[in-house]
Amino acid sequence: MTLTQELQVILFKPQASIDLEGGMALSEQMARVVPQSHQLWVIDLAEVNFMDSSGLVPLVKGLKAARQSGCRLVLCNVQTPVRLILELTQLDTVFEIFSTYEDIFNTVKDNSLVLAA
Repeated sequence: MTLTQELQVILFKPQASIDLEGGMALSEQMARVVPQSHQLWVIDLAEVNFMDSSGLVPLVKGLKAARQSGCRLVLCNVQTPVRLILELTQLDTVFEIFSTYEDIFNTVKDNSLVLAA
């Protein structure tokens, strides 16, 4: 008998800015997902061109919830203004950050995980 762990991808795509209002919306979206150990949470920031300190809260809370449940949370398509905030707060060393959405799956394949259909 061979057991294969399948990876379920949960994609979050915030829009425009992650400030107090946008951060609350992202927190609500993440709260609706029941974290399970076979999930990969992807926060695609391609359309986010602004983030302030209140926007960091849902990201950190999401990372904490994911780690406590054995999930993996990654960021991708981080725009320059958002990257600067992550670098200033040194959170760029805490989060896994990928240049593109596709880059995430190149790493996933390297880790011998299978994507659920």
